[in-house]
Amino acid sequence: MRAADEALIVIDVQNDFCPGGALAVTGGDEIINPINDLMEEFRVVILTQDWHPAGHSSFASSHDGAAPFSITQMPYGPQVLWPDHCVQGSQGAAFHAALKTDPAQVVIRKGFNPLVDSYSGFFENDHATPTGLEGYLRTRGVSKLTIVGLALDYCVNFTAVDGAKLGFEVTVETALCRAIDLDGSRNAALTGMEKAGVRLNG
Repeated sequence: MRAADEALIVIDVQNDFCPGGALAVTGGDEIINPINDLMEEFRVVILTQDWHPAGHSSFASSHDGAAPFSITQMPYGPQVLWPDHCVQGSQGAAFHAALKTDPAQVVIRKGFNPLVDSYSGFFENDHATPTGLEGYLRTRGVSKLTIVGLALDYCVNFTAVDGAKLGFEVTVETALCRAIDLDGSRNAALTGMEKAGVRLNG
């Protein structure tokens, strides 16, 4: 069992990010059983869940003529326009059936603000509005984070970098992540995480 000051954060292992989903990450389901096994080592386990209202501003369908995976400018900066995914209450937004959810003490839902997307488990994409995750971790006495899940180059990446900026000791188990890899985003994310002081393992 890991020390009491260590937490496992499992990012967005949801149907829409797994094969057959609306925004499927190649091999997204391959990491589930090893993640389940890893949960047994941690006293503190947290799940994040993408949780968008229908018509979210980050959906390409919300912008006339916009193609999925194109970039638009939002008040908070550039935003990838995604296929509709993880709509609140939908089967696509549900955790994958193979993921063990019972060990988790907290589920952090993100992206529920219709005007702002949220990749990070800590902040919305305005980099200012908190999710409450930091406060939970601090009150539990957590200082070290291990992060796994989907997708490596977006939600895992943003969560890891924010965690490091907030002063947590962060490790990303890259073998227990899968990437979307838009235009080299996987390698860019790995480089950015290392630059931010995130330890990459695997």
